[in-house]
Amino acid sequence: MGLTVVAANASSRNNIEDALQALAGEKVDVTIVLQTNLLILNNEQIAKSSSEKHLVTVYGYRENVVSGGLVSYGVDLRWCYRHAATFVDKILRGTAPGNLPIEFPTGFWLAVNLKTARALGIDMPPSLLARADEVIE
Repeated sequence: MGLTVVAANASSRNNIEDALQALAGEKVDVTIVLQTNLLILNNEQIAKSSSEKHLVTVYGYRENVVSGGLVSYGVDLRWCYRHAATFVDKILRGTAPGNLPIEFPTGFWLAVNLKTARALGIDMPPSLLARADEVIE
């Protein structure tokens, strides 16, 4: 496919800026931000810095897009949190945690931030916007 993968490690909050700077220095076409607790907890810093460096970013969680990221496609954490309550209810009613099934979300959420797209000079295709579950103006 002619793709080149450039990796940048951000294993702590202090490494995030260095990793984004390294990606900007490599002039990558797109930055994929992984779904880790560190990166979701620092989503505002990542979105702001990525925008300043004109990095096109793709995420797995909508929360990153709400904070200023460009686009996300992945599980809806709000659904996950609400669904976790059903497991807590079952445990409090006496079900052993080991007897609960392992479940994975079956739906994925597509979110697009048009303000960020405009700042990056990107015209989002109408077909993508029509498929989006959430478009942030």
